[in-house]
Amino acid sequence: MTTLTFPLSRIEGHARVEMETEGGELLSAHFQAVEMRGFRHFVLGTPAEQMPVIVPRICGVCSTAHHVASVKALENAYGVTPPPLASVIREVLLLGQLIQNQATSLFIFTMPDRVNVDSLFQVEGEEPEQRRQFSIAQRALRVRKIGTDLIILAGGQFIHPVKAHIGGMAGGITRAAADAMLAQLQEMMPIACQLVDEYWDMSLAMTDRIGTWGDDEPTYYISATPSFKPHLNSNTLRVLSPDGKEKVRFTPEQFDQVLEFTETEYSYAGQTTYQGNLLRANSLARINLTSEFGTKCADRYLSRFREAFGNPAHAILFFDLARGIELVFAMERAMELLEDDLDYMDPDVPYTPRDGIGYGLVEAPRGPLIHRYVIENGLIADAQFIIPTVHNMKAIERALRVVGKRYISPAGINLELEKAVGRVVRAFDPCIACATQ
Repeated sequence: MTTLTFPLSRIEGHARVEMETEGGELLSAHFQAVEMRGFRHFVLGTPAEQMPVIVPRICGVCSTAHHVASVKALENAYGVTPPPLASVIREVLLLGQLIQNQATSLFIFTMPDRVNVDSLFQVEGEEPEQRRQFSIAQRALRVRKIGTDLIILAGGQFIHPVKAHIGGMAGGITRAAADAMLAQLQEMMPIACQLVDEYWDMSLAMTDRIGTWGDDEPTYYISATPSFKPHLNSNTLRVLSPDGKEKVRFTPEQFDQVLEFTETEYSYAGQTTYQGNLLRANSLARINLTSEFGTKCADRYLSRFREAFGNPAHAILFFDLARGIELVFAMERAMELLEDDLDYMDPDVPYTPRDGIGYGLVEAPRGPLIHRYVIENGLIADAQFIIPTVHNMKAIERALRVVGKRYISPAGINLELEKAVGRVVRAFDPCIACATQ
């Protein structure tokens, strides 16, 4: 028996793929989170009200989602309902994270795979293709900055935002600040659409690189977004069947009644299933669970996507096309929200701490994120973080088996295998730093 090990690059955190082969046949394919971080143990004994400041440190990339989910878990435990304005500002904050993440995933992590290079961020060369790649990198950074600026606007700072707190937000968004942000979004929207169009063409041109796009088999999907004009500051999860029918709706409190969570011997990240069936989360899940975005450009892209690939769509590299659609939607939706008055009242209500159990849910870029806290004597007695990436773990491994069987044979191992493994994992955009709790 031979063990093949593939380190991974251009993902969040540290992971690897191990494949076992014998006689030219693939025996197993495992996606391994290789470091234990154990944040759920670090916070035991922490004053509960400090959690929204501490948990963003789980991951600098996903800090916004952890910040808001933590606040919502404490509000749930304390019986606090934030004012409507606070919910809108939190949505702006989460849209900023979606823009920042999708731009990073598309143009920094996966677009190099479309042009067969290790990075777009190289010194501009003289060849037309080199100039084109450098131009993509420059434009991508400008679009990505829109997301970081939105997070700063609504959250106070980009890394580890601070403005969401129990009972609401630390302040509104002034008209002057909103208008300045609107001007940036309006300027960058055509550039974002241009990048998405280029990415779309590149993706369609490489469909034969992996044979099937890694894994075309139907599966179940999970998201915490509504079907029309989806928002990320949600309180309900939904599961979609492979034939496109909604199977169940449930609250974060019902998580362990609807989904099964298991641990593995070979990875520090767990896995979830629905009635024994593997799930997919992230952008493709949200696209499949969305009837309309309710914004002009995003709905145009959604129609184009469905005319070409059907509804629901199942090939895993469609994750990337879905990210492009979501990038456009998030920018359009942010503009809609910023056009309203976001400073008309104090976005905050008083609260009284109490012991109990609280659940907080948001739709992070990689899927539903749940925080669960048990509070005793004002301290965290237990904490559980259900991370979006765990919903994709089994799906990643199935896709790796598809790729492995394609490139491993009695004749030998095709040199394309290592590249294909990287493309498959990056399609899911896993965050390993978050998943090892």
